[in-house]
Amino acid sequence: MIWVGLAAGLLVVAAWPLSEALRRPMDARARAGAPGQIVDLPGGRTHLIWQGPAGAPVAVVLHGLTTGSYILDGVAAGLVRRGYRVLRYDLYGRGYSDRPRGVQDRAFFLRQLEAVLDSQRLDGDLTLVGYSMGGAIMTAFAADHPARVRRLVLLAPAGLGQTPPGLADLVARLPGPGDWVMAVIGGGILRRMAQSVGRARGLPAGLIAAQIAETRFRGFLPAVLSSLRHMLARDLAAEHRALAEAGVPVLAIWAGRDEAISAQARDRLAALNPGAGQLLLSEACHALPVTHVPEIVAAIPPAGA
Repeated sequence: MIWVGLAAGLLVVAAWPLSEALRRPMDARARAGAPGQIVDLPGGRTHLIWQGPAGAPVAVVLHGLTTGSYILDGVAAGLVRRGYRVLRYDLYGRGYSDRPRGVQDRAFFLRQLEAVLDSQRLDGDLTLVGYSMGGAIMTAFAADHPARVRRLVLLAPAGLGQTPPGLADLVARLPGPGDWVMAVIGGGILRRMAQSVGRARGLPAGLIAAQIAETRFRGFLPAVLSSLRHMLARDLAAEHRALAEAGVPVLAIWAGRDEAISAQARDRLAALNPGAGQLLLSEACHALPVTHVPEIVAAIPPAGA
């Protein structure tokens, strides 16, 4: 009986690294047919997509925690129609970008963003559009480099209060057990959530399939977990005050039925930056960049404005 228990315990422990090792690597085969380009940056290979006419004002558009840049296809296309040249990229651990190890905190994501901008020779007059965690990253960058930012647009941004689902809160607060849960059963839970939420919200089948596919790649679940524990655990009140003091134009677009962002985040932003524009899409959920593209695009001033 002792040996049976010991063997069972070893299997439980081994399930953590084994689950991750059995997932697909993000390699040349996985990237075959990827749109855009792959650039070699100091932190790892990064997937970029440019859209729109050369020489037009640039908008850099950034996704959130559990998807790649594909979730912003509609917003990017709409911004091109508004006269922008749009740059999107996949955060490390998502989409077609590499999966480097390490703590995914503010500095980690800003290093990647700054490397992307440097690689594309973009040094200023940028419109930054960030969704969810991407909004937190863009907020941090704009606070550090206000002279490089023409306008900051935040779509259901993190950084002023989140309401994560139970699993996300559990794994974030429990180092060790949380890592095991994420590695062994987290992928299955995220797949079921993507299917149920996607169907309930009427999201495109292709988008649901892409989010499910993310969970099957090596490095995705550790990236999500590290982001939950670090980037998304950070309060960005100081950054929003800095943006107000610097006079950077800010527009925040919120979802009235957001299941991921606290309803108090709007009030906090108003107190921290009274000059920020705010728009509430009362019927939208957290998937607003997919479900409410026309409203979002119409709210963003056209290029050159």
